[in-house]
Amino acid sequence: MNETATKRIQDIPLSILDLAPVREGNTPADSFHNTLDLAQHAEQWGYNRYWLAEHHNMPGIASSATSLVIGYVAAGTTKIRVGSGGIMLPNHAPLMIAEQFGTLESMYPGRIDLGLGRAPGSDQPAMRALRRGLGSDNNDFPEQLAELRAYLNPTAIDSRPMGVRAVPGEGLDIPIWLLGSSGFSAQLAGHLGLPFAFASHFAPDYLLAALQLYRSSFRPSEVLDEPYVMVGVNIVAADTDEEARKLATSHEQQFLNIIRGRTGQLKPPVDSMDSLWTEQEKAIVRKQLSYSIAGNKDTVRDKLEYFLQQTQADEFIITGQIYDHQARLRSYQIIAEDVKGSL
Repeated sequence: MNETATKRIQDIPLSILDLAPVREGNTPADSFHNTLDLAQHAEQWGYNRYWLAEHHNMPGIASSATSLVIGYVAAGTTKIRVGSGGIMLPNHAPLMIAEQFGTLESMYPGRIDLGLGRAPGSDQPAMRALRRGLGSDNNDFPEQLAELRAYLNPTAIDSRPMGVRAVPGEGLDIPIWLLGSSGFSAQLAGHLGLPFAFASHFAPDYLLAALQLYRSSFRPSEVLDEPYVMVGVNIVAADTDEEARKLATSHEQQFLNIIRGRTGQLKPPVDSMDSLWTEQEKAIVRKQLSYSIAGNKDTVRDKLEYFLQQTQADEFIITGQIYDHQARLRSYQIIAEDVKGSL
């Protein structure tokens, strides 16, 4: 029997992806306080890493200055890995990212991850504002990635401008991950022998094909001998299935607004979504959130085990857009203690 077929949730690391949600009626300052509180609890509960995502022009997400929030979380914790899930590299000069993450790694050695994506993380007007003067789009992502890696590796001088060095950054061992929701980054990560994280928490359709492409194109590197895959999952856990399903309506409302072309802060949960969406909108939201779980510990464990057997993931990264902060903490506690901790 294939050894990977015996994987259980207890066998693999669990991590957290935090979008630093700004709740309706609250401020980004409140969001950052809650982010740090969650990260400190996550460290106690044994989560492997705590990643923050770059998004722009979104009133409901506070982590636009991602490197700064990573530093804030790393300063308030002691051992959990902290990083980006991800930095949208086409929005930035590679030298700046090398310097920023070189600074973070110098301050918090052995704890910083650099996850990179090639999407804008924003709408078109914000993307144009971010990329003013850069002359870049996501088509040159492989070249940008090579330049960034060259700043960190002092022997790779051919991929960076002559005479330009990243200080701090040069010579530091900062793990680089490629993030994606299609086959492009999957194949690139495979060719380069880098770890790969798939954004199935909002783009599930191509997940299995992308994982197969990554694994089939993988070439061993100085970074990895074998493929390493992390899969994103939305999870809302509570003491009862009914409570979890109600809490999950905040996330459903958020996605409903996205497909309607709206942005806004994270809304409180509702008893029923029936009056808020049409049947067509319901189908679209449910399809986009098909890698989502809402339930008690048994429901979450069974569904997560099913996702594990489907994907043979090496790690899951969990996000939970839950309005009430105490309910959010409780959700991650249930996942860590009652789901992963159950034998």
